[in-house]
Amino acid sequence: MAFPFSSVALLVLVAAVLVNADMKADCGPDGLTLVWTEARSLMDFSLLRLGSCRPTAVSLREAMFSVEFGDCNFRRTVTKDTLEYSNDLTLASPGNTKTTFHHPVSCTFEKAVDWAPPMYDPSMLQTYGQGDLLFSMDIMNGDFSGPAQSLAFSLGSLIPIMATVGQDSHQPLLLLLDECVATNTPDLQQESAVYSIISNHGCLMDSKGARSRFEPRVVSSEIRLSLQAFKFAVGKEVYIHCTLEAWDPSAFFPNKKACHIVGNGWELLDDPSMSSLCGCCDTSCSSRKTRSPSGGGIKHSAVLGPLTIVD
Repeated sequence: MAFPFSSVALLVLVAAVLVNADMKADCGPDGLTLVWTEARSLMDFSLLRLGSCRPTAVSLREAMFSVEFGDCNFRRTVTKDTLEYSNDLTLASPGNTKTTFHHPVSCTFEKAVDWAPPMYDPSMLQTYGQGDLLFSMDIMNGDFSGPAQSLAFSLGSLIPIMATVGQDSHQPLLLLLDECVATNTPDLQQESAVYSIISNHGCLMDSKGARSRFEPRVVSSEIRLSLQAFKFAVGKEVYIHCTLEAWDPSAFFPNKKACHIVGNGWELLDDPSMSSLCGCCDTSCSSRKTRSPSGGGIKHSAVLGPLTIVD
């Protein structure tokens, strides 16, 4: 993979390290190696997690993670001068009933002058029996032919967003946007201001009273969204957090769908004749209430930004 950044890597470890504990990390262009050591602890190191990943190796006094930035639900944040990958090191209690502690971990790279958001920057998710799924999500130019050259948008203009999923095998996939929110922080935090874009399992709530819409599909494994720039944190950094879901292209349910307002009502993007599936968008599309499958899809979290909306 091409490495479009300066060779100078700035390692940032934001952590209040526990007494008798030592955390070391080595950031590389594609991932990092992190070692957590405790000399006098009875900690069960197998309970440590880096994002969604378990330790690569565990010994009596040490846990090691050797991972790529496309794994473990790393978050990518792009600023004017830097590109940062961040995650959290956590310790779950036995039975995974709660998190005992967490330490933020990040790798920050100096961004090259000519760097632009890549059209495809896939994150890899291992799936049982289906091969490796490759998810990507980016802000595009007006005709979706390439990445946006600017992440500043005028209030009321359209923000083109494209997400894709691919895999090694030939099995077709349908990509859905299960949920999307805008926040003023790169991480979803309890104190973050939140603006709902897509909710209720694929309902584009922002299409109500706005020009936001799903664009016609080119292929089932890609979904395009034209999002009207909204009056949220105007002039400040905005991040868009989405849950992507890969699903069977031949089966739609109230909780496996893409719906938006067309004219005076909700319409199913992929088959308007089945728009009755969108009837729950103004109430609840939970699997319990609509007799929909409660699982089965492969989900992945993605973050876009920061972008700026200007008045």
